[in-house]
Amino acid sequence: MVNLFGGIYKDKTILLTGNSGFKGSWMSYWLTKMGAQVIGFSKDIPSEPSHFKFLENSYSEFIVGDVTDLKHLESTFNKNKIDIVFHLAAQSLVRYSYKHPIETFQTNVIGTANVIEVCKQNKSVKGIVVVTSDKCYENFEDDRPYNETDRMGGYDPYSASKGCAELVASSYRRSFFPLNEYGKKHTFILASGRAGNVIGGGDWSEDRLIPDIVKNTAKGLQTEIRNPKATRPWQHVLEPVSGYLLLGQKILEGDVTISDGWNFGPENNETLSVAEVLKKAINIWPSITYNTPPQYDIPHEAKLLRLDCTKAKTILNWRPVWNTDTAIENTILWYKNFHDHHTLNTEIDLRNYITKAKELKYVWAK
Repeated sequence: MVNLFGGIYKDKTILLTGNSGFKGSWMSYWLTKMGAQVIGFSKDIPSEPSHFKFLENSYSEFIVGDVTDLKHLESTFNKNKIDIVFHLAAQSLVRYSYKHPIETFQTNVIGTANVIEVCKQNKSVKGIVVVTSDKCYENFEDDRPYNETDRMGGYDPYSASKGCAELVASSYRRSFFPLNEYGKKHTFILASGRAGNVIGGGDWSEDRLIPDIVKNTAKGLQTEIRNPKATRPWQHVLEPVSGYLLLGQKILEGDVTISDGWNFGPENNETLSVAEVLKKAINIWPSITYNTPPQYDIPHEAKLLRLDCTKAKTILNWRPVWNTDTAIENTILWYKNFHDHHTLNTEIDLRNYITKAKELKYVWAK
């Protein structure tokens, strides 16, 4: 795997905030396989079971720290010569954000500003990829895929905090790292990645469709489904991670043109309703059962949100490797294998993903 992404990650020192989370654990594992020295920075291990804990040797150092703690971040940067930062640490749940809005804004907005500010203070850091969400956009649910020029917004505290995080990144980019002054007044590149409804093995978060299903199935319970008609662009976790890594490659190569926001989503805006996902999941793991009780006084959640990924496809030459059916199949099989045999399909899934990308002759897999 060392030669992927032009071999750029071998022997690089990478700070990965949120490395103990679902997406962060997959990214840390992949980076380590490519020969990177990964310094993880997370305030806790967010779930039990934990994909992060199962993946041995997927990081060089793990620092327990909160991105809202500016002094701890400064100390971490000062002790290490960091080449690039991937900022994934976040409060990532919509329903939780209704109960804890201040924590959500502090983590997702102030935490993002803190990480970028510390990068600004350290000249060894070549750039950062700030990971936000497709929910950063003002969503009118009008069936139009959103592109990178659409305005930021958000109904619930989580979505609004992600829109704010993008505004923070944009403000720093314009104020301190303008493209026309790269190589003159600064040598820093700031990109952001937007993706949503990411699935894959190892996610045990609360209030997410697949984790709720598999946790209940393992206990022999039915899962209550709030909104079976809600439609989403489902994608495997390795899809946006490959996009973030491609942005990171460009940063390390000094390609300032990618200092911007980027969407990563399924091919042709492919979407499925929750009910359709459940049907496919049951075909793979027949033990899954669910019900749809009446819902009263439930917090608002978007029913439809799609991304236009034309920019990533045309400029980065990035494309999804697996379609939605394959993503769902591999995800459910990961959990079924874990439940039945207590083993992980993580390395198998990663190698199969890379093999398929090589067959498709994708730019990062050469």
